[in-house]
Amino acid sequence: MHVPDGFIDAPVSIAAGVAAAGAVAVSLRGARRELGGTSQAEGSGGERAAPLAGLVAAFIFAVQMLNFPVAAGTSGHLLGGALAAILVGPYTGVLCVSVVLLMQGVLFADGGLTALGVNVMNMAVVTVVVAYAVFRGLLKLLPGTRRSVTVAAFAGALLSVPGAAVMFTLLYALGGTTDVPLGKVFTAMVGVHVLIGIGEAAITAATVGAVLAVRPDLVHGARGLAAPLKLRVGGELVDAPAAAPAPAPAAARSAKPVWITGLVTALVLAGFVSFYASSSPDGLEKVAADKGIDQKVKEHAAADSPLADYSVKDIGDARLSGGLAGVIGVGATVAVGTGIFWTVRRRRAADLTAASASPTASTAL
Repeated sequence: MHVPDGFIDAPVSIAAGVAAAGAVAVSLRGARRELGGTSQAEGSGGERAAPLAGLVAAFIFAVQMLNFPVAAGTSGHLLGGALAAILVGPYTGVLCVSVVLLMQGVLFADGGLTALGVNVMNMAVVTVVVAYAVFRGLLKLLPGTRRSVTVAAFAGALLSVPGAAVMFTLLYALGGTTDVPLGKVFTAMVGVHVLIGIGEAAITAATVGAVLAVRPDLVHGARGLAAPLKLRVGGELVDAPAAAPAPAPAAARSAKPVWITGLVTALVLAGFVSFYASSSPDGLEKVAADKGIDQKVKEHAAADSPLADYSVKDIGDARLSGGLAGVIGVGATVAVGTGIFWTVRRRRAADLTAASASPTASTAL
């Protein structure tokens, strides 16, 4: 759903850019708490949270290269807002997807640069808000189990994609550069993206479920949801006695194996599996071509990038060129993302240190 330059006029694109900048600013503040905790003890968890958030961004970049068929001549790909929000938190999730969109626009000429604000609103902000609201709402109704987390993740991801399609339709209604009836745009966009949402939901639920199976403590959306162990006594289920404290709490366990496994998976997906992805246009591209929305599309400002269109310039072998571009993209995204999240985490750690050292804090203690 990467909107290119020329679909939305300049005034609305600028307004979307301002709104996106505001959302990113709010997310930076919120991500301090998610990455650094609310106390110095919790803040130590940021030493693993920051690189994990960078990994989530890189993983989303990789999976977005895997277009899957959804209808005749149409494909879809992961948007990633739901996955990021559930794994690392909604504020950090907005930043993860925004980093991916920035890297795609600057390095790979995917998504217009003047439309970056539009894409951040569609693919980062709306998907995270819709997905996380549905996710948290369902968890209040479902039993506090891992299966409930996976089910809620599926539902949140499923609804987040048509939510993004509705947002695009709204922006098109305000600033579309072509004269296409709004009803046709809405019907076509929501219709195809409901189908894409099924794929988004399956990928999100499978990924969240896989992390839950090995390290549930690393899933932000699963914190505090572990149901008490039940024992059958005399034919009735009763709560098991509280277990003795573990010698090494989950927060102290190394996340390095998960990080390495995730990075290798992202590199394999982007560097090898992406070659077999569907070549059909994605939902927005198909609707734009069928309805005439793309009549005034503009050439991308980074069209001459050596990595444009996810291929390395001057490498003739398509498999090698695309695979190498994918590997470079994963590496660049994990590096930039981790750098940003480390900076956010360190700012939070500095705030906690300053607060604990202040006379007011000492008096309160």
